[in-house]
Amino acid sequence: MITYDDFQKLDIRIGTIRTAERVPETDKLVKLAVDIGEETPRTLVAGIAAHIEDLATLIGIQIPLLANLEPRMLKGTESQGMILAASDEEGGFSLLSPLHRVENGARVK
Repeated sequence: MITYDDFQKLDIRIGTIRTAERVPETDKLVKLAVDIGEETPRTLVAGIAAHIEDLATLIGIQIPLLANLEPRMLKGTESQGMILAASDEEGGFSLLSPLHRVENGARVK
């Protein structure tokens, strides 16, 4: 279990996916550019390729992401956050998205 204070440290924001492309020489990784209301979109590398048949369907979708996660190099690309998604034991997968469009950078509370 984490404490409420620990949860408060998480900076979860809503952003709009602007671009999505497969990371070369990998089966799982997708490189995303996500607009969270900053000067330039964030680059995120996510292991979602097996769950998304057509990456073009991601463009324009709003998703929550963990914005204050320490950047990490993945296959030569710096990932500047982590998307939040749901999965189950049977392999089901779903990106999370707000019911209504909100401003990019809106905080999830």
